[in-house]
Amino acid sequence: MGEERWMLPAGVIEILPSEAQPLENLRRRLLDTYKSWGYELLITPLIEYLDTLLVKPGDTLDLQTFKLIDQLTGRMMGVRADMTPQVARIEARQLQKPVPTRLCYLDTVLHTRPSKFAGLRTPIQLGAELYGYQGIAGDVEIIQLMIETMQQAGIRDYQIDIGHLGVYQEFLNQFTPEVQNCLLDIIKRRAAAELPDLVKTHRITATHQTWLENLLNLSGDQSILIEAQDNLIGYQKTTQALKELTLLAEQLQNIPIHFDLAEYRGYQYHTGLTYGIYVPNHGRALIKGGRYDLGLQHIGRPQPATGFSTNLTLLAALAPPSPLKQRKIFAPANPDPQLSQEIARLRSEPDTTVICELPEISDLPPQLTKTEQAQIMGCQYELQWKGKCWEIVAIST
Repeated sequence: MGEERWMLPAGVIEILPSEAQPLENLRRRLLDTYKSWGYELLITPLIEYLDTLLVKPGDTLDLQTFKLIDQLTGRMMGVRADMTPQVARIEARQLQKPVPTRLCYLDTVLHTRPSKFAGLRTPIQLGAELYGYQGIAGDVEIIQLMIETMQQAGIRDYQIDIGHLGVYQEFLNQFTPEVQNCLLDIIKRRAAAELPDLVKTHRITATHQTWLENLLNLSGDQSILIEAQDNLIGYQKTTQALKELTLLAEQLQNIPIHFDLAEYRGYQYHTGLTYGIYVPNHGRALIKGGRYDLGLQHIGRPQPATGFSTNLTLLAALAPPSPLKQRKIFAPANPDPQLSQEIARLRSEPDTTVICELPEISDLPPQLTKTEQAQIMGCQYELQWKGKCWEIVAIST
């Protein structure tokens, strides 16, 4: 029982120094990269009233949100499970720029249940959003920034998947909500084998069945967009969605893209183009995003919007180990002013750490030498007095 007191809840992790430093290094690189693209950093509140935090009751985001009662007002509040609605609210209520707005964010979110991808309930969400621009160039920029995120993480083996909810939106809208949910479930699971039973139960026409079968089979390179124009006919929104996908493909000629017209990912606020980056041996998108024009208008102002998010913890875990660049130097406990000046000088140099010995540590094992202390602390060098000055000397292993 005593040991169980120190156990963390399922899906909650602690990050030790050996993992925290690479994660912090990646965080800094990515935020600096986003800044160089014009994306300004935003910090959102940990909790908000549910009225502004959620998209609609009962959706995926609602089910993932921890809820509590505000003792000051009696209103229901939630701990953020996704920062995108918060960013949209802040942009609409606080910034309101007359030009396209680029924002980025990074902080911990909390989920009621562990994700199926990483098994975490406390992912560190990193993302970027572009507001106020409807053209396809905005989607191109977001996809390019997703790719740059993978490059900065050092992950080279990945696949970019692009879909469009508008491909089948108008098709679904012609059915009752009950049938829509059944059809959407089949689309999500690619369960084409269940279509005949659904057709019998809900009296769906053979034409509708063929249309949906065609949709489930349309995935691949840019050539499937031409095939889709011949097989997914009869709906204006479908035609428009295919035009947008074709235009996107033309502007991303040098980037290998996998198009999946039956793709369904993200939260319910997405309304159009969707993007995802997948890595081997993981069934869920490492980075996901898409367009949500008017998808969050209840908490913001009606305007076009697109963006992406990822879990920084998982991104860092999948990144290859980077070569050790940090130089750690052990400095002896010595009141010499010249030593203090040298320590200050070394600490001002990039990628240099100086750890000072603490004098008269009584509880160290007596057989532990100063050099061994330095090695345990990860120091590769130590400062030694060489008659005229303090010099950096490599610690022999």
